[in-house]
Amino acid sequence: MTSSGSGAAGSGPAALVLAIDAGNSKTDAAVLAADGRVVGTARGGGFRPPVVGVETAVDSLAETVGRAFAEAGVTSVAHVSACLANADLPVEEERLAAALDARAWGASVEVRNDTFAILRAGIAEPRGVAVVCGAGINCVGMRPDGLTARFPAIGRLSGDWGGGGGLAEEALWHAARAEDGRGGPTALARTLPAHFGLPSMYALIEALHLEHLDEARRHELTPVLFATAVDGDPVARSLVDRLAEEVVAMATVALTRLSLLEEPVPVLLGGSILAARHPQLDTGIRDLLADRAPKAVPQVVTARPVLGAALLGLDHVRAPADTHTRVRAFYEGN
Repeated sequence: MTSSGSGAAGSGPAALVLAIDAGNSKTDAAVLAADGRVVGTARGGGFRPPVVGVETAVDSLAETVGRAFAEAGVTSVAHVSACLANADLPVEEERLAAALDARAWGASVEVRNDTFAILRAGIAEPRGVAVVCGAGINCVGMRPDGLTARFPAIGRLSGDWGGGGGLAEEALWHAARAEDGRGGPTALARTLPAHFGLPSMYALIEALHLEHLDEARRHELTPVLFATAVDGDPVARSLVDRLAEEVVAMATVALTRLSLLEEPVPVLLGGSILAARHPQLDTGIRDLLADRAPKAVPQVVTARPVLGAALLGLDHVRAPADTHTRVRAFYEGN
């Protein structure tokens, strides 16, 4: 969502775009000159407005932006392009755009979900679909004419399945039932507790429930799930196969909504789980795409998402093509 009004581009053409990529764990900010040179950068902590509130979360952005501005020698820009975690619904984008606009960092502000940054970082023009699978799962798509496709992506409430958190929960569920006899056998009943040096699923359940293990350590179970799948466990392998189905289902729906299903178009795969290129998952996604969207061109995105935020900012101000080339060369060379 775009907002404009209170900001002012007082530094003139020297500062064209402020690009922000703010995820749950870290924030990157970059200041672009009018010719596309990156003249200031900074990295800060995570952006979690649902946990700390919008104003406190934006305060944390302000510290990071301040350091990027100081390095660039500016106090404002022409346009702010912010790709933010937890901006899952248009109404959330609007609220966050208003909060950023009030900081007067730029004459205009555009806020998007951070998945758009990963998509734009991996494509030469704003045309394609991206599926991101890290802690959660999300999918967005865009066309040069401005049409976009997206999902609420707020968990089971919005029909999502997958992501590191979801996979860990599924693995725990199957392992618990395997140990107590309600479900079929799976090696997960052994490998999950063993990862923490515990003798049984009962011990792991107790440790998690009584918070003897920090809740955040549940994410460590996802790599254990993939390792157990590699060793041939049918239950673990079925969960990996289901994730491939979910990734392709989201991508195919997005392509259909954008009327791109019958055209050669990139499908970007990003986030820690997809970027790891687990053989079973990677092969499953590519085989399913070949069947359901045969003209799609899957590729893994490894570029830093702040590049995508920068390119979206340059798109917004209709910057010349050479500025896009310059900022991409900066990030692909670092």
